[in-house]
Amino acid sequence: MPMLADPSVKYKPYTPLDLKDRQWPSKVNRKPPIWLSTDLRDGNQSLANPMTVAQKHIFFDTLLKCGFKEIEIAYPAASETDFNFVRGLIEQGKIPDDVWIQVLTPAREDLIKRTVEAVAGAKKAIIHMYNATCHTFREVVFHNSKEDTVRLAVKHTEIIRKLTEECTAKYGTQFRYEYSPETFSQTEPEFALEVCEAVKKAWGKAGLGDDRIIFNLPATVEIGPPNHYADLVEHFCRNISEREKIIISLHPHNDRGTSIAAAELAILAGADRVEGCLFGNGERTGNVDLVNLALNLYTQGVHPGVDFSDIQAVIDVVTACNDLPVHPRHPYAGELVFTAFSGSHQDAIKKGFEAQRIRHQQDEREGRNKYWDIPYLPIDPADLGCNYEAVIRVNAQSGKGGIAYLVQQHLGLDLPRKMQISFYQVVQDIADREAREMTVEDITTAFRKTYHFGGSAYEGRLVLKSYRISSEPSPGGLTDEAVDERRQFDGTISVDGVLRVIRGDGNGPLSALLDALRTHLDIDLSVREYSEHTIGTDQNAKAASYVELVPRGTDVKDTRRSAESWWGVGVDADIAGSGLRAVLSAANSAIGDRKLPELKLSVGFNATTGQADVATAILNSLQLELPRRLQASFFEVVQRAARDQGGEISYDDLVRLFRETYGYYEEEGRFAVKSFKLEHLPDSGRSKLSGNFIINGKPVALEGEGSGPLSAAVEAVNRGLDGKVSIREYAEHSIGEGSDVKAASYVEIAYEGPNGSRKWAGWGVAIDQDITASGLKAVLAATRAVENSDKAANAVANGHN
Repeated sequence: MPMLADPSVKYKPYTPLDLKDRQWPSKVNRKPPIWLSTDLRDGNQSLANPMTVAQKHIFFDTLLKCGFKEIEIAYPAASETDFNFVRGLIEQGKIPDDVWIQVLTPAREDLIKRTVEAVAGAKKAIIHMYNATCHTFREVVFHNSKEDTVRLAVKHTEIIRKLTEECTAKYGTQFRYEYSPETFSQTEPEFALEVCEAVKKAWGKAGLGDDRIIFNLPATVEIGPPNHYADLVEHFCRNISEREKIIISLHPHNDRGTSIAAAELAILAGADRVEGCLFGNGERTGNVDLVNLALNLYTQGVHPGVDFSDIQAVIDVVTACNDLPVHPRHPYAGELVFTAFSGSHQDAIKKGFEAQRIRHQQDEREGRNKYWDIPYLPIDPADLGCNYEAVIRVNAQSGKGGIAYLVQQHLGLDLPRKMQISFYQVVQDIADREAREMTVEDITTAFRKTYHFGGSAYEGRLVLKSYRISSEPSPGGLTDEAVDERRQFDGTISVDGVLRVIRGDGNGPLSALLDALRTHLDIDLSVREYSEHTIGTDQNAKAASYVELVPRGTDVKDTRRSAESWWGVGVDADIAGSGLRAVLSAANSAIGDRKLPELKLSVGFNATTGQADVATAILNSLQLELPRRLQASFFEVVQRAARDQGGEISYDDLVRLFRETYGYYEEEGRFAVKSFKLEHLPDSGRSKLSGNFIINGKPVALEGEGSGPLSAAVEAVNRGLDGKVSIREYAEHSIGEGSDVKAASYVEIAYEGPNGSRKWAGWGVAIDQDITASGLKAVLAATRAVENSDKAANAVANGHN
């Protein structure tokens, strides 16, 4: 049957209450009501499969953990299961001394007796009796007049009084009494007052504090808007006698979907207590949701007196015991309630978090409260034991702001706006192709793959292995103005799995690396945008850098106009290192699958081979990352050797030449440290070195002093020379990983003969598991030429004589 064109011929509207000067609309609630959970009674009776006793125990314990002090646990006269559950709680001592258990009974003497028997021996118990009072129930269901209805309520109230007094005398149980004019919201307001006044008189013991009588005013069926329910409650509160001796309780149902509003407005109207269920379980559309009500108060700065700090644990218990799911859009508890899919919502949330972080820092400095104020999030999910993972979720409708937020939350990267746009296209392409929601793992994995970020699993074709940035004054001579310093990049990168030494110059580390890529790998790019920020605040903080590269144009304007660009990201403890990694990240995207110039190590070296090519050969053969000046020095040696061999030198001869030139042998040989001792001299602040060494294959005992071990070694060497040596340059790095790691040291010494007769420089190279020992060996290796030079000089002098 279709919906009626004129439903007024079938349904009567509610009759508004003519309440003069109503007060509730202008009131503000700043304290929580008394909470009563009726999950184990009203909630349980509405389940297709009522809870087992074990489930009831679990549910009861959960309510206690949440802080409920009044719990309606059963309708004990309805079944042996309910009766035994009540007895079990009492006899097993499961009820804390400060918790009131409540049990329900209809207005029937035999059932009242059974109910009182159930709670005998409890410390604190509330007997809740009800009978229907509205016109329809009086005349249609029970065929009673108003007078009959009042007599029924009074008679059974007197029975409850008698039986509870007897129970108190015998078992010491403290009783309170609750009466419900069932179907209150459909009962004539004056008649509801009449029956409650009669019940109060029959009870005869209404007092203050715990002696107050409880009048429950249920919206058994929600038949009007919430303002109408508030009017009915205010009318009752204003007209019932001895108001101070009464607790006004609410029991709203949700037939119209407005139980939350009805309860909140009725509290403003004067009610003291609310009965309901966790997440709104109950007959038909359910009882009022106590979690929702409590957290509504919490978001207004009022602690509700119950605790949902671990709301997921509460959800798990309730859904398991009720065998009912919590809707994904259920307020506060649903899986999606803190989630934004919409791009505009995501952008607002992301900006809200950024602004709040800055605002909270200022508030903390100035001693103010750090108020929560995030678009679309009325409560901080963390207060409910939830994290921020679900705050933004991505599908085809999502925007760049939400995607950037997830990258920021899970990778710590605050992407520049243009990079957000670039990565947004990557994610959207995947979302469109997959036609599904993108998980956080999907997004972070896509980011890592796109920008070759996050470890060896995502490395691109170009991988930074090591680098050194040095500076030198720009050419042009001395002027009155400050001289700009050029930067030199010397580094080792893996190119398609092969180590390459590359070097370049520029006005900064990034331009120097780009120059090196251009020179050695034919990758011709320029920086169009660069930004950076810090990740973390303590000593473990790192730098994050973002670079946009474009094809190098003929001028700056041409570079700026480029329609093609590639973004890269790098993270490092050093700001220069993060920038260099960002450049290679972007360069990896730029080169794609393009073939790069190869270093052909098998064809030998001739006069056309570059300095970096020679350094790459030594790197791949010996794992030595030569300093730039050593590269230049050895390159001259190689050129001379190649010239003497017809313009070419083989790979093996090149490595052999390096070993011989610099006295470099991994095994103990011509230069070795047998033993040494380093002492600190407190009077001078210097160090004293003494030990036994092998120099050019001969055992030598040395002793010297200096500012450190290397300068002490130099002083010891100088004691046996006519001239003098000094350290000109020192560098080091590690070789290998884990327990097999060794230190490689490079030392350049300068020698000056007696009276300045001879001047030259020489290098020494050594490795050792101990960094100090490798440095000492490198110093000794560098001095081997001094001995040879002195011998040659002496031979010349003797010949002249």
